[in-house]
Amino acid sequence: MRSKPRVLVTHHQVQPVALALLRQYCDVIVPAAQFPTRAEILSLCANIDGLLWTSYKMKLDRQVLDACGSQLKVVSLTMNGVDCVDTRELAKRGIPLGHTPSIPNGAVADIAIGLMIAASTGFLAFEDSSEFRTEHPIEGSTVGIVGLGGIGLLVARRLQGFNVDSLLYCGHSAKEQAAQQLNAQFVTKEELLRCSDFVFICCPLTVETVGMFDRDAFASMRPNAVLINVARGAIVDELALIAALKSGQIRAAGLDTVTTEPVPLDSELFHLPNCVMVPHLGTATKKTRDAMAVRAVENLLAGLRGESMPSQFMSFNY
Repeated sequence: MRSKPRVLVTHHQVQPVALALLRQYCDVIVPAAQFPTRAEILSLCANIDGLLWTSYKMKLDRQVLDACGSQLKVVSLTMNGVDCVDTRELAKRGIPLGHTPSIPNGAVADIAIGLMIAASTGFLAFEDSSEFRTEHPIEGSTVGIVGLGGIGLLVARRLQGFNVDSLLYCGHSAKEQAAQQLNAQFVTKEELLRCSDFVFICCPLTVETVGMFDRDAFASMRPNAVLINVARGAIVDELALIAALKSGQIRAAGLDTVTTEPVPLDSELFHLPNCVMVPHLGTATKKTRDAMAVRAVENLLAGLRGESMPSQFMSFNY
């Protein structure tokens, strides 16, 4: 019988403060490779009691769970989104899942506002971009937020200082109390796209939202519209976005996330003067990443003890 639970951390770059906490209570396994492959992770899964999953790009599915074995008690993510996880398979096996909601919201909202300004004004473009700076100011504009959850709500609050004319949002249901405080109007997705000068994607990636921004969506948007994505790249059909940017169907885009990360060097997005990209920096502050990693470890330790997690995933929609 082991004196400590055995835990696999799928990447060595978990914040040191969180790893130190985990090592106080568990025997910790960490892959040696800089970028562990799926095969390497699978080879380390046998006989673990807990799994700290760090990659949103690698699927945590039945294959991984089978490799871990029936003694696996808990899975914890170092992120908020759970789109990399087969949540149904976990539920079927009775394995609790932890994640880190709320913690990154402020940092992601800050990036969203920064991308709005950069994409709208074109001040980061290498070419002359005076056409972006003068014709379509943020003040007096109509702003649409797809998903008024934790991040969307903070984006809306930050927009209060920009004197926008109208604030619209869409999702499964109205958020009446928050909307009243922010003077935001609940509309259909179609109306939001048709009426908004700036569109923020703040919803989770789900079966319902994957590919939501396709050719039809861009065709319904205003030609002066700016798209800001701080959610997941797969919510946007990238080829449709490139076509919309090149044709002038929409004015500009600000992206914290794309379909393939890192972005391939031959991606057309790199060569579009009306596209601003940052490499998934929404959570890239030390304070935020420390807090997310520590919460992930707290969730895992609680699950190992058979206790309720501080942040256990149940379900969400946009």
